[in-house]
Amino acid sequence: MNPLLVMCGLFFLLSPGVLRAEGEVQEATFKVAGKCGMCKTRIEKALKIEGVTSAQWDKRTTRVTVSFQSPPLTVDSLQRRVAAAGHDTGKYAAPDSVYAGLPACCRYRDKSTRH
Repeated sequence: MNPLLVMCGLFFLLSPGVLRAEGEVQEATFKVAGKCGMCKTRIEKALKIEGVTSAQWDKRTTRVTVSFQSPPLTVDSLQRRVAAAGHDTGKYAAPDSVYAGLPACCRYRDKSTRH
């Protein structure tokens, strides 16, 4: 048997793309609080990561639609990223310290509501 063929075959079988099953692309839509174009930019930037193929936040509906590779990403992990950037989601509140750092036009919380 030709040693070069054996080596090529082993290389192909052991390459990460062959052994690792690729996840499927999923789409999810979830609520994300925001008010303006700067919010849109910040929300979409938070989702601009490996495994996300698209993210669009709609100011009118305050919902983001995300297409992503699952696994490793989940809707939960995406919502956590958006909250960490300063925007409340349907499941997670942004940390108060991050929210307080948003420009005044981006602050969406009712002053009587504490998160």
